[in-house]
Amino acid sequence: MEISASRLEILKKIDEYERLGIFDRDVENDPPARPLFAGEVDFMRKKLFSRLKTAFANRTAKRYFDNCLKKGLFVIKEVRGEENFIAVKDSGLIVTANHFNPFDNYAVYKALLPHLGRKKLYKVIREGNYTGFPGLFGFFFRNCDTLPIPSRTSVLREMTVAVDELLKKGEKILIYPEQSMWWNYKKPKPLKIGAYHFAAKAGVPVLPIFITLEDTDKLDPDGYPVQAYTVHILPAICPDKNAGVRAAANKMCEENYAVWKEIYESVYGVPLTYTTEGAEVRPCST
Repeated sequence: MEISASRLEILKKIDEYERLGIFDRDVENDPPARPLFAGEVDFMRKKLFSRLKTAFANRTAKRYFDNCLKKGLFVIKEVRGEENFIAVKDSGLIVTANHFNPFDNYAVYKALLPHLGRKKLYKVIREGNYTGFPGLFGFFFRNCDTLPIPSRTSVLREMTVAVDELLKKGEKILIYPEQSMWWNYKKPKPLKIGAYHFAAKAGVPVLPIFITLEDTDKLDPDGYPVQAYTVHILPAICPDKNAGVRAAANKMCEENYAVWKEIYESVYGVPLTYTTEGAEVRPCST
């Protein structure tokens, strides 16, 4: 099978961004998008129509992604560390995961599903995915228990109030603290502190998840090996109640990066290094 030119271009861009130390920039050619307006997003699904759309979208998404699994478009090989989720499942949680494929959030959901009970897994997404993405995936982005991060301060306040309320209700919220999706990128990227600020402010744990990849014998539509995922659910990181929110968030962020780094080096058998030129790569930033 011929290798996809578009994927080659994405891989070239990933190499360039790593060399330049630009880890938080997306590499995909996403469609143009507009900013969100105040009151546009029903973050808490208080309206009946929002709840009906969400229920339909979740059922549709489950059928879609389960069918992708059956077709072997991605593979969940193993889930490790379920006991770490069970230990904190009754609490509100910020769940963090590395981001390398549009399918990876479903792998996280499937890993947690046996122990979610009546709770949901909310997903924080980029604003452009909510306002600018067309077709079926756009429908999923707008309705599958998603929480878009707005660029406008007034709308951001609506989102942060909703996050705090959901965490107090014991809900689980998935955030990608790397703030970018790099296709099939195996290394943990430096983390943004926002996810940990939410957790520290609400006084809830962070549940770090790191997914490792390995080639299968099957090729995807772009001519690359389909990846088999091992989902590593790691021990929860609790905020330091004796520290301020910012200090507690920084500490949680650094601990998250450290455990991801440990899993990466253990599974792949190589030290974590980057090709970045110039300044040292910092594990966490604002």
